[in-house]
Amino acid sequence: MAVNSINDIWNAVCDECKLKISDIAFDTFFKYLKPESISGEEFVLSASNDYIKGMIQSVYSEIINDAIEKIMGIKIPAKFVVADDEEKIKKAEEENEGLTFESFFTFENFVVGSTNRFPYAAAHSVAENPNIIYNPLVIYGPSGVGKTHLILAIKNQIKKNFPYKKVEFVRGEDFTNQLIKSLHEGKLGMGTIDDFRNKYRNADVLMIDDIHFIAGKEQTQEEFFNTFNALFQNNKQIIVTLDRPIKEVKTLDERIKSRLSAGLSADINLPDFETRVGIINRKAQQYDIELDENLVFYIAEKIKSNTRQIEGVMTKLNALIKIENKKPNISIVQSFIKDIINDTENAPISVEKIISEVARSYNVSENDILSNRRTANLVLARKSAMFITREITDLSYKQIGEAFGKDHTTVLYSVQSIETFLQDKPYEKELIEDIIKNLKSVN
Repeated sequence: MAVNSINDIWNAVCDECKLKISDIAFDTFFKYLKPESISGEEFVLSASNDYIKGMIQSVYSEIINDAIEKIMGIKIPAKFVVADDEEKIKKAEEENEGLTFESFFTFENFVVGSTNRFPYAAAHSVAENPNIIYNPLVIYGPSGVGKTHLILAIKNQIKKNFPYKKVEFVRGEDFTNQLIKSLHEGKLGMGTIDDFRNKYRNADVLMIDDIHFIAGKEQTQEEFFNTFNALFQNNKQIIVTLDRPIKEVKTLDERIKSRLSAGLSADINLPDFETRVGIINRKAQQYDIELDENLVFYIAEKIKSNTRQIEGVMTKLNALIKIENKKPNISIVQSFIKDIINDTENAPISVEKIISEVARSYNVSENDILSNRRTANLVLARKSAMFITREITDLSYKQIGEAFGKDHTTVLYSVQSIETFLQDKPYEKELIEDIIKNLKSVN
């Protein structure tokens, strides 16, 4: 479940609580609770009256606190107020205005090790002195090593140090989608392409996570290039992340590569053993649980490629200790690791996702790819989508044909023709390689 706002967090907490209480209890008490604000210190919930507040505090507060901890990954005690206690609620709202799940990524809870010390130092310097030291700042590395944590830590630190600065954070895919809406639908929310440009070109700090998703999308790249120039010329800070070195994003506009390469590039590698131990100990400290050193070392030895898997194991251990009141041992940890690795294995990439990514890259619609229209650009996009589907899925030619509304011989011909076409078309080959990388990265 995506957890992006205080209401999302509260809904997730309620779902956890429902596992431990009856439907009658939930309907009687929980439905009359409303989330007001959240910070690292407390989660303020307002009850409709004193009776509801008293019952919740005396009977259900521990269940709610455990659920909050499970959802957020850290201890945040619930604070209960009565809805008509306007002064308390207003003060809480003022102190925590605009707080979302992203606000919990800080430099303080980022575990520093030999593989991320340099990007951490660079990110911290930018957060303290935006557009003075490193501009643009480029942070790159594989999935699950902490790129998003660092860029959000920069965002939160800048907002804390410079509350008057306008900070815009967006993911590369969302930047493209917002541009498409503003161009094709004539609106972004209630605005236009001018509103889109004003939003990003008037920022003091522009942060784009996973910028590699704009590669191969000509209009999006042109818009980003012009936005970059407008910001850079006005001494505004630009920060981006991507999953590989800039030069390896083959279909990224050379002008953009040149602009980004002129700044500071900092790479994050997979965490070493010591860093993984540090992450495990930090999570144990957040959960307020004690783990035998042998268990800590075992987890660090077995999970090497993705810190999210470490966090998943620690969440399960916390539930085991706090909820089931059990002491973990090696066999339990082994089963948790096996479950987490199986849970986080990539699901098959759907044909719908492939068509969507190809459509964005070739600047056509998904319906056009599935249609019988025969313009040159559409035929190329359609054949490329079939080729990519054959490359990265286990579907047969017949199954691919059914998905595209074609027979299997058409799919076979399309795949073979693209294979021949790519032999002397380096740009098109790079575009398809980037589409495949983006699809696998999202997956």
